[in-house]
Amino acid sequence: MHYSLIENGNILNRDEFGGKASKLSKLPRMGISIPRSVVLPIQTVRSVAQGSILNTDELISHFPENSLLAIRPSAQHVEWGGLQTILNVGMNERSFQKNVNDLGQEEAELNYLNFIVDYSVRVFRLDPEEFEDIRERKISHSEKIVQALEFYQSEMDEEFTQDPREQLYHCIRSMARVWDGTTARMLRRAQDAPEDSGLGLIIQEMVYQSGNGALKVGKSHLQTMSKCECRHEISYFDIVSLGKNQIKLDTTDEVRDTLNKYHTTLRSELKDEFELIFVSENNHPVILDYKIPTRTVNSEIKVAVKLVEDNIINKSDALMRIDPESLARAIHTQLGDFDREKILSRGIAASPGAASGVIVFSSKAAEEMAIKEHSCILVRPETGPEDIKGMYTAKGVLTGRGGLTSHAAVIARSLGVPCVAAATDLEFNPKEKTLVAKSGTILSEGDHITIDGSDGIVIKGFVPKVRPSLDTDFDTFLNWSDEIRDIGVRANADTLDEVAVAKGFRAEGIGLCRTEHMFFAESRLTVMREMIFRDSTEDRREVLKDLLAMQKGDFKDLFVQMTGYPVCIRLLDPPLHEFLPRDQEEIRELAEALDLPVSQIYTRMDELREFNPMLGMRGVRLGITMPEIYEMQARAIFEAAAEVEKSGLQANPEIMIPLVSANREVELIKDLVDTIALDVQDKTGSELTYKIGVMVETPRAAMRAGDLAEKSSFLSFGTNDLTQLAFGISRDDASRIIDEYLKKGVLNADPFVSIDYDGVGELLHMAVQRGRKARKDLILSICGEHSADPGTIQFCRETNFSYVSCTPYRIPIAKLAAAQCVILDEIKNGKSAKT
Repeated sequence: MHYSLIENGNILNRDEFGGKASKLSKLPRMGISIPRSVVLPIQTVRSVAQGSILNTDELISHFPENSLLAIRPSAQHVEWGGLQTILNVGMNERSFQKNVNDLGQEEAELNYLNFIVDYSVRVFRLDPEEFEDIRERKISHSEKIVQALEFYQSEMDEEFTQDPREQLYHCIRSMARVWDGTTARMLRRAQDAPEDSGLGLIIQEMVYQSGNGALKVGKSHLQTMSKCECRHEISYFDIVSLGKNQIKLDTTDEVRDTLNKYHTTLRSELKDEFELIFVSENNHPVILDYKIPTRTVNSEIKVAVKLVEDNIINKSDALMRIDPESLARAIHTQLGDFDREKILSRGIAASPGAASGVIVFSSKAAEEMAIKEHSCILVRPETGPEDIKGMYTAKGVLTGRGGLTSHAAVIARSLGVPCVAAATDLEFNPKEKTLVAKSGTILSEGDHITIDGSDGIVIKGFVPKVRPSLDTDFDTFLNWSDEIRDIGVRANADTLDEVAVAKGFRAEGIGLCRTEHMFFAESRLTVMREMIFRDSTEDRREVLKDLLAMQKGDFKDLFVQMTGYPVCIRLLDPPLHEFLPRDQEEIRELAEALDLPVSQIYTRMDELREFNPMLGMRGVRLGITMPEIYEMQARAIFEAAAEVEKSGLQANPEIMIPLVSANREVELIKDLVDTIALDVQDKTGSELTYKIGVMVETPRAAMRAGDLAEKSSFLSFGTNDLTQLAFGISRDDASRIIDEYLKKGVLNADPFVSIDYDGVGELLHMAVQRGRKARKDLILSICGEHSADPGTIQFCRETNFSYVSCTPYRIPIAKLAAAQCVILDEIKNGKSAKT
């Protein structure tokens, strides 16, 4: 029989003895007291489960006579546990009398009763209700013991064993078999743990809280607030209640001082702050277990920063402790406690954060709520560009369709607004203004709901929130990411609010400004629609003069806020039909504003209608067929830049041409832009510096990148559309397809979340090689929704991209992911990471 004693210097291997045993074995060599312990390795426990006989005489010989023992599970990984400790093994008449002497009659009797119940129910599967009935009877503990023993004998046809060796054997065998049972395997499967993962068992001498009764344990948590301040919290619990019933108990200075030393030692040796589970024996704390306490992301960052400041870990170690995606919980509002029975539906967690508000079914209603200063959730089957203003004013967005890269998801993340997409368990009825759950619950406009975009749930009614709190430690942590990462991080930002967030997270410029979002304000939308209804180029130019002043103001504000940094402005991309009215009320309002008959509005809408508008008259195609639109935008950019430069600030405009497929398209738009730039320079006397580049969104553009690079200073890959076109899957409908493909192994990962290396990645590789061959100083970037994904960032580093550009609220995620990529590469190459 193989087993091991936990003794000074004897460190046990986790894969052989389990995680808890491995943890405890580290303590004696640090001078930290633990109970006398013997550990059965995983293979021995497995053999017992299969019927092998265990020599418990040898095991018990390591403990003093009449000792009571605890059998604690030691799963291969601590989080794969599930079994509970069995306490007071070895209880018989002799050990009971010793227990009476140590603890007093009442506490000893309670220990004896608890063990009889545990042994009967957990080891021999007797009816727990019968024992609970005995526990509840209004009689003394001694009488309950007699009745419990009588019930055991009546069920088992034998007396309750007084032999500690037999008790120990049956307890070990029971725990081993339960671990190998169907229920335990299902629990491990639910935790994504291997079903055949191992279990070690720790046999430990029972230690009691001296002078205060049995089965009371303490929890000690020492949190380092700063170099000069610590907060030491000690609490006591009744272990029978599994830590639920707190007990008021005084802690002596001697015990507190010793625990302080233990905390300091563990912090120094194991490089973290731990919660200690202990029992005081003769005024000396003995450690039963220790663990990293449950912490928020902000607390994790605070601990990491303090450990670096105390020279316990270096900056790279600190950065590797935090999952980049978890930073979303530090940045966004999260849900507090709530009744989970009130969950109406689950969908895709499309944009993190939590929000409550009344239901509204239109952007107009959302705007009206904002005027009244009422919080609302915009509920739509799906959103479009015309919903942006409503999304901006709403506290959250809920859609019935879409996915992680749908319009609602992309815009919500950009705005920092929580969003749950594809809530397919709900029936959306915008005409009746109702939302119907599968349970039959009907919600109407004006009813309160809560959404959690971090977990993808919809909840009936209002739920309390936990507000984010970004402090100097978060800022320090972000600074360390900046020091280590080797790829640039810019922001996708269209509004001054988004720019403010980007600046707060120290973005290195704007990598994508979508100008179409600037046209959906009510005053501009009417002008835009008027331009669409003009028949001739000259008439459209005349109307565009009004938009010129508006656009110029937009760009000037951006350049001022981002002075010294590049601002990459994408020329108008969506098809014109997206600016047209969607319902009869809007059609009538437009006809009235333009003084046109309603029939003419319908006629023009029919003329602009396309079978597949996302592959139709949009992007560069619009700029070539209606050049006056791009002329207006280029003039607005350059006039704004000239005014900013004259004020003493620095404007660095970059103009991006969308949906390019051929080099001739670039030539035509570049000639147009350059001509406008020269005209503005002549009129203002300014010397303008700018770049012109291409948004690579089509497979053909990627394949012809060498040609495109000849006339372009940069290529920015719009991986959302590139992935759609490479796969032939609409991102708005992708969730239904992708989920099934992931289950059946067609795909290893969602290609709209992480770059598809084999297909889209191949296109990117080809484009980079051909582009850089044609132009060595070519700037390369990704500005799609993939850009903050750690796997995508590593791909971009390996492919020699210049920067990634993501929504402002994902900048910290992208920065940390980029820093971790560098650290992992240095570890892989055997180098010392930066500190």
